[in-house]
Amino acid sequence: ARQNSFCFSTVIFSMLLLCHMLAGAFLQFFLSGKRVSSENINFYNVRPPLDPTPFPNSFKCFTCENAVDNYNCNRWAEDRWCPESTRYCLTIHLFTEHGQSISVTKKCATGDECHFVGCHHHRESSHRECISCCEGMICNVEIPTNHTNAVLAVLHARRASGGSRWTASGALLAALVVATLS
Repeated sequence: ARQNSFCFSTVIFSMLLLCHMLAGAFLQFFLSGKRVSSENINFYNVRPPLDPTPFPNSFKCFTCENAVDNYNCNRWAEDRWCPESTRYCLTIHLFTEHGQSISVTKKCATGDECHFVGCHHHRESSHRECISCCEGMICNVEIPTNHTNAVLAVLHARRASGGSRWTASGALLAALVVATLS
């Protein structure tokens, strides 16, 4: 009977100690005034998906249409796989002459849609539009703001099946590097 009483007392003591620690932690958090804020989301810390990929070399992009800024685009982006016919993540950033975002659009894109990378000035509204494309899983975290980052960024140069010939994306990357350096 003494052994059962000792075990019962130990369990009660352990439960009281646990409740005391949890109450202390809760009060410390509650009284500290520190809150988790959605503005503190680190979009660079996005982990690759654990669900099975729908096809080889599949990828995801942040996707939104005419979001007010990059933060809201990334925050509310739909999490889904890009179609097999696409290869890049495209970002279109429209902003004022002072750098204030007007709209951000991000989507999965084909190579043809990425032919218009760069920045363009809209004379009628004095706004600027920068377009960038990138290759890779959720690679379009940032928005293009100038000619330096409004580019087509590829992971690696792919080789054609013929051997040493570069594909169009490799040649385009080389041309962009040469243009940037000159």
